[in-house]
Amino acid sequence: MGVQGSGKTTVGQALAARLGWNFADADDFHSTANKAKMSAGIPLTDEDRMPWLAAVRAAMEKAGRNLVMACSALKEKYREQLVFPGMRVVYLRGSQELIAARLQARQHHYAKLDLLPSQFEQLEEPRDAVVVDIAHSVDEIVEEIVAALAL
Repeated sequence: MGVQGSGKTTVGQALAARLGWNFADADDFHSTANKAKMSAGIPLTDEDRMPWLAAVRAAMEKAGRNLVMACSALKEKYREQLVFPGMRVVYLRGSQELIAARLQARQHHYAKLDLLPSQFEQLEEPRDAVVVDIAHSVDEIVEEIVAALAL
């Protein structure tokens, strides 16, 4: 979990490959309307997110174990809807400046740099997650997660 541009997809795919697990990206479960709002630089509301979170939860339940799901899950109430027994949350933490620099270089994604301030405003850092500094390389982050989760 983490704000846009924190590396959820990149790290999630690398972690899944390292573990031989499946990978899914919660962005793929957004409605067309949600993607249009984000493309226009309009932050999503809790109402916008509820059907999306339900779809992400259903996909995780269907997949069962051994799934890495990349999902922003910015608020505690979102994580409460998503997390079920046996699941662990990994929080990819980085500064707004570092993430803004990454977003400026990113292409072909509907969530643009102008949404980043609202992401940080909504972010409620988790109390019970594995917290990883995104300033490290992807390989270092993956190894830190594997060690922290004893996988």
